[in-house]
Amino acid sequence: MHIVFDRYSAALVAFILNYAAYFAEIFRGGFLAIDNGQFEASALLNMTRMQTLRYVVMPQVVKIVLPSVGNEVINLVKDSSLVYVIGLGDLLRAGNIASARDVTLVPLVMVGLIYLLLTLGLTVLLKRLEKAFAYYR
Repeated sequence: MHIVFDRYSAALVAFILNYAAYFAEIFRGGFLAIDNGQFEASALLNMTRMQTLRYVVMPQVVKIVLPSVGNEVINLVKDSSLVYVIGLGDLLRAGNIASARDVTLVPLVMVGLIYLLLTLGLTVLLKRLEKAFAYYR
């Protein structure tokens, strides 16, 4: 079997499969962190399985996995520069082209600053989100 993807599709499939595996493990760990007593208590309250998941389990899982999901989102932003290897146009490629054209490192420094600002912005946003979910502390 011979499967051929164009560059964009290959990068998209690679990122989706890679990060889907990471997110699956993160959420699996979050679900396993919920005590069985939570399920037993909701059964005593005559809650259905869907009600238990929606009102009891998921709010706890979201609080547990939020820091890990945030880390993976930041990693995804930083890993987006890897598409340069397969020849897709991205921020790093534009910086390299401008650096070669102008014979200066300023475009690459600017690319680094843009990645830093993106990462900083996501970090601040995720910290606020974590603080909003820390209502029992």
